[in-house]
Amino acid sequence: MVFMFGNGFYYGGVDIYYLILVVPAFLVALWAQFKVKGTYRKMSAVMNSRGITGSQAAARVLYNYGVTNVRIERVAGELSDHYDPRTNVIRLSEGVHDSHSVAAVGIACHEAGHAVQHAQNYSPIKARNAILPVTNIGSAIGLPLAIIGLFMNFGVLFYVGLILYSLVALFQLITLPVEFNASRRALNVIDETGMLQADEYKGAKKVLTAAALTYVAALAVSIANLLRLLLVRNRRN
Repeated sequence: MVFMFGNGFYYGGVDIYYLILVVPAFLVALWAQFKVKGTYRKMSAVMNSRGITGSQAAARVLYNYGVTNVRIERVAGELSDHYDPRTNVIRLSEGVHDSHSVAAVGIACHEAGHAVQHAQNYSPIKARNAILPVTNIGSAIGLPLAIIGLFMNFGVLFYVGLILYSLVALFQLITLPVEFNASRRALNVIDETGMLQADEYKGAKKVLTAAALTYVAALAVSIANLLRLLLVRNRRN
């Protein structure tokens, strides 16, 4: 039996749009998270033959691109590595900063790639940073506003929420070339400088590819939620 109820299109009490759009995307995102953690742990157990630490690898990428005003610091946590453009600091997790593993070299070089992007005014990262403040608002209230608008049958509230949440998807879309480019820069320097041997290079590439999948999956979840909201709204009308 198919019938309408609340804010969805239901079949036997199950929201069909949520089931066929959001759930598969969420499962892909969950798989991507397991994939990146599994690949990271596997490659963290493989030490590079040259004995290069993550912090040394990041420094080599910066040197290769002529970037001299970026600091490299240690930060607590696992996979908490990031580049902070506000302070011009690359923060590497404890398992990366002093580690000689293949995973550490790949991740550290990737974060250094982000620092290089900022130093060279890479356009996609400038665009991403420009919409970040609004994206944070959209991430917090966009989806709730849209759902409330559906329940109340208040079109203006629905579309305001939808637009705000759309900015989240836009941010994630722009993030893809940013992340892929940072990895490409990292792998190019690893290859050109001979930091890793052939098999080690493949291992580092696997880590970065797995990490990139999480960004693709996050975009898929956002798009699935947007499509669901639009389909529900269209059917209610």
